[in-house]
Amino acid sequence: MQRSTGEYKIKPIKRQVREILGYPYPARIPKGVFVEQWVGISTDEFHRAKDADVQYMHNRHPLIADMNWSRTDCISYLTSLGLADTPKSSCLGCPFHGNAQWRKIRDESPDEWQDVVEFDAAIRQGNARANATGNRLLGQAFLHRSRLPLGEAPIDHVTAAERAALQDELPDADELENGVPDGCSPWACRGDADTAVQSDFGLAT
Repeated sequence: MQRSTGEYKIKPIKRQVREILGYPYPARIPKGVFVEQWVGISTDEFHRAKDADVQYMHNRHPLIADMNWSRTDCISYLTSLGLADTPKSSCLGCPFHGNAQWRKIRDESPDEWQDVVEFDAAIRQGNARANATGNRLLGQAFLHRSRLPLGEAPIDHVTAAERAALQDELPDADELENGVPDGCSPWACRGDADTAVQSDFGLAT
């Protein structure tokens, strides 16, 4: 997932920042010219707070540095504003989604569901630099843990075969339904986790 983080999040943000600063690529940005980007990572995940990798962007983490807020604090604040149902952030086609998240997209956003089904089909063979070592992906890639095309995956229930196949990978069966608990942000995607996209030869990192 790290590759998609760079391609679909970080690169567009950098491109827009350059436009805002008035130095579109490939113009050189003068030393001392930068934007301050606020990133909403809470104290529960302080280890995901990272500096930007370019001098013209300075990351700030106010929930950690200024407010010392946990995810529970954030939820309490949203609840006080009548926004208790605010969903966590994540990419539409994130392979860390659980069945509940896939159903929500399918049932409530049919256009987005069509997009993500097409995206799932498009990644099947990966590309020439599909993994962290820059080697071609072995096998086929899938967004759903069943290693079936998303449009055919058992998102309404977990099959016995799927649960048996995943018992070593997912000791917490709740992840099958609700996905990985951590949300994502442009500078702290779960691309550094152990698994990213399901492959029919195992898990592609």
